[in-house]
Amino acid sequence: MSYDFKAVEHKWQNIWEQNPYGKAKDTGNGKKYYCLDMFPYPSASGLHVGHWRGYVLSDVYARVKLLQGYNVLHPMGWDAFGLPAENAAIKEGKHPAINTAKNVAIFKDQLKQIGAVYDWSKEVNTTDPDYYKWTQWIFVEMFNRGLAYEAMTAINWCPSCLTGLANEEVVHDGCDRCGTKVEQRKVRQWILKITDYAEQLLDGLDTLDWPEKVKLMQRNWIGKSKGLIFTSPVKDTNLTIQTFSAHFEACYADTFVVIAPDHQLLPTLLDGLANKEEILQQAAAMVAKRSADRKDDKEVEGIFTGRYTVDPLGNGDLPIWIASFALANYGTGIVKCSAHDERDFAFAKKYNIPLKVGMVPFGNPDLEEHVLSQQVCFTDAKHGILLHPSQFAGKNAADSRQAMIDYLVEKGLAEEKTTYRLRDWVFSRQRYWGEPIPLIHCGSCGVVAVPQDQLPVLLPDVESYEPTGTGESPLAGIDSFVNTTCPTCHGPAKRETNTMPQWAGSCWYFLRYPNPNVSDKPFDDKDMAYWMPVDLYVGGVEHAILHLLYARFYVKFLHQAGFINFDEPFTNLFNQGMVCKRSEISGAVEKMSKSKGNVVNPDDIIAKYGSDVLRMYILFMGPPELDCEWQDAGIEGINRFVHRLYTYLTNPTTMLDNATLEDKDVTKRLHQLIKTVQNRLDLFKPNTMIAAFMEWLNDATKQNMRLSRSSMEQILVLFSTVAPHMGSELLESLLQVKLENCVWPVADESLIEVENATIAIQINGKMRGTLHVDLQMNQVDIEQAARDQQAKWFEDKEIVKIIYIQHKMISFVVR
Repeated sequence: MSYDFKAVEHKWQNIWEQNPYGKAKDTGNGKKYYCLDMFPYPSASGLHVGHWRGYVLSDVYARVKLLQGYNVLHPMGWDAFGLPAENAAIKEGKHPAINTAKNVAIFKDQLKQIGAVYDWSKEVNTTDPDYYKWTQWIFVEMFNRGLAYEAMTAINWCPSCLTGLANEEVVHDGCDRCGTKVEQRKVRQWILKITDYAEQLLDGLDTLDWPEKVKLMQRNWIGKSKGLIFTSPVKDTNLTIQTFSAHFEACYADTFVVIAPDHQLLPTLLDGLANKEEILQQAAAMVAKRSADRKDDKEVEGIFTGRYTVDPLGNGDLPIWIASFALANYGTGIVKCSAHDERDFAFAKKYNIPLKVGMVPFGNPDLEEHVLSQQVCFTDAKHGILLHPSQFAGKNAADSRQAMIDYLVEKGLAEEKTTYRLRDWVFSRQRYWGEPIPLIHCGSCGVVAVPQDQLPVLLPDVESYEPTGTGESPLAGIDSFVNTTCPTCHGPAKRETNTMPQWAGSCWYFLRYPNPNVSDKPFDDKDMAYWMPVDLYVGGVEHAILHLLYARFYVKFLHQAGFINFDEPFTNLFNQGMVCKRSEISGAVEKMSKSKGNVVNPDDIIAKYGSDVLRMYILFMGPPELDCEWQDAGIEGINRFVHRLYTYLTNPTTMLDNATLEDKDVTKRLHQLIKTVQNRLDLFKPNTMIAAFMEWLNDATKQNMRLSRSSMEQILVLFSTVAPHMGSELLESLLQVKLENCVWPVADESLIEVENATIAIQINGKMRGTLHVDLQMNQVDIEQAARDQQAKWFEDKEIVKIIYIQHKMISFVVR
């Protein structure tokens, strides 16, 4: 019997449209599983097969949990405000509201082809006033608690998008949306004090089942540094300056100080000097060059200020230099420098600044000689021996760190200080397509929040929505929007005209999904207690810093304010890799993009092979966390497998009648498959799960296996998670049962003659744990399981060698 995939898939998509399979039950109805995809922004280009990778992966797990009897919430919605949607609308020459609605309709039709168990009754759209009313409400709550403040500040400005950008939106010194190099520009902004939550955001990472690389990216971005603040007077002035050092072990070797060229104290520091204006012009040129180059140039530049500071540690008068590598927003923006930092060392050598050695290597006389002669910069505190002060001379520098802190603080020579790389979040955008910021500027009352009963502040419908480039949003030119009444004194006032960034709506959308129609509050307490946190969150690693950090910040704020009883939104995170393809233009295998001529349109694949085949190929391409290359020959192989399986299962001789018992070897082989599928799903290896199906089909056809009704049902239920249309069709046509009435198979261990083994896990020769495996597991799966179990030992490490002794030990050499 040939498989008419077009008729089957059309049939079941219509059935699921009318009677959704997988629709979430009411809150509190049994054990729950919240499975979430990072919702898309609806661009004009629609979905390509790369988007399918995450959506199909999450759907497999949602389907398994449904069959296991869970109350599953698997929703979908639209991140439709912000720069991507507005830029697309400008390119199309259509109003953002019209263009976005058109794109949403296209995306929705495409998503329905996937056959995923999305609960469309939970759909949200960030541009819906009933939704963004509560986005504005959250901002008001932050404002009322002092977390939102207004500042005229130098920010990252994209000259192409004509708007300010948060630090997190600058990638390789360019706009993360268009790639244009950003500039520094002073613009009036609203800023959120995410830095108040820096420590909480760090601590929370330890509780999460997330990929270690994502947690490391967030830790590095938050950038906690413990160090010392040194305070010293500036000679011949009434000024004192403060310097921060995170690596202060060799502080008794400091011989000069550097200040950032854009430091706000610099003009005051130069007061009274005849060449003040000349120095300021040189500093401004240094800043401009640094912004233009936008790269880590090892060539350091400096300007001597003519000023000296009196070192509190007795190192004498230290010259103050302006240095290109000093950053105004790190620490205090002023740094004491020594021979034990590579940039300091290079800077001093270039400008003939005297250096002093305060630390030498342990047990390496030749290197020590070169360090003492100042031919080599020695920075290794772990293997360094201090020369100064006398209390610490001869001691290991790293081991003496805390003792030196205690000593310097006790003597009043320094203060202990913790700093963070994280900066407050530049929250406002000078664009049209976004949530209006719900604030009112009153001449008498100052800045006042819009009361809750007046929310939402609706985005006005306008004809001209293009960005102005003046530092003001297009809303500033709409008098009917701007002019209003102060809610406090009822006098004339003006509305805030900047809008929120795209991230505002995506920071909390997962809280709205359980009950998107509640009208008197953003979310219901019972829904939050039952559904949250999210059990599985699937999306790209490119959101590690932006969306994931912001969403965690929002949840921690709402928790601290007493609105929710949890402080982390996503228990388990999975980052799928990209689907790449050879570019017809460059000839290289690259991320799919129209400009590279390597996009694969899922509509074309579905027309030729069907949705189930595309789903299975997407899963089969490789480990889901890794990037993979699209191969046309690969999908042909999956297509042949699907049709072979269909032919075998629908063969009238395959299924036994009710009176005939199934052969024990057939039953045993089925339960081996069930166990293998479960193990590989647990390891997030759906590619090897499909390989297990292929192996089973080879055995079944070779041995002419005949299946009982029960075995047939279990095979089809397993298969339905990856190929829901074909699985549902065969359950109905062969067995007269509906998928929603089936349950997930569980392997009978008594039927599986597979011994288990406990193997040792060694890392760099040291035993770090053990792993229980069955003897069927291949080395690749065992390697991954060992890495997952001992993830902390692989953090920021390169695996250089793996030794596997079958069923006994797996050993890793890392560096």
